[in-house]
Amino acid sequence: MFSGRQLTDYIYLIPAILLSLTFHELSHAYVSYKLGDPTAKQMGRLTLNPLQHLDVLGTLMLLFSNFGWAKPVPINPMYYKNRRTGTMLVSVAGPLSNLLLATIFYTIRQIIVGKYSQVNMGQWDVRYMLYVFSSIMISINVGLAAFNLLPFPPLDGSKIFGGLLPPKYYYKMLSIENYIAFAFLFLVFAMPGVLSTIMSPLTTVLAALAKAIAIPIANLFI
Repeated sequence: MFSGRQLTDYIYLIPAILLSLTFHELSHAYVSYKLGDPTAKQMGRLTLNPLQHLDVLGTLMLLFSNFGWAKPVPINPMYYKNRRTGTMLVSVAGPLSNLLLATIFYTIRQIIVGKYSQVNMGQWDVRYMLYVFSSIMISINVGLAAFNLLPFPPLDGSKIFGGLLPPKYYYKMLSIENYIAFAFLFLVFAMPGVLSTIMSPLTTVLAALAKAIAIPIANLFI
């Protein structure tokens, strides 16, 4: 999907990346707001405007490699009734939003496959373009969900994992969080092949889950 790209590929990639990252960060902001925290709304992050969410380096990384990120949504756990549980719920909202997008576009692609023959679609046929865009959305969102579920700071998975730990281990993890984050970022930039290997089982599971949900729904429309 992401190797040997042509210029026309970016017609699909750019809007797919903007939509995926925006939906991810908006989900964080919305859940935090519903839990009583006005911080994200006050900072202008409770919006579908991608310019409010994009991190330049993270977007370029996602555009030219398999990994990327957006600007973290600012939250204040002091507003939550239970700080650890609230933080965990806000964190899981991002990956779940990407899994939801992957499932939606898997459903759309499955309907197109079931109704139309790809042989009869030209490169600029609307159905074919939607098929390609759906395929890219599936790939990006499964990848984003898997990447963000890894239990390493500063990813969402570290906060989800921390919320499940007994308090003494949770605070121990917090004390070494910066060291773990540094080691993880080194892995991302220096050894992306190792990171891909680590992510592969999770990506496979998430893709299979999206497919299992999407196919029965798509069959209702075929």
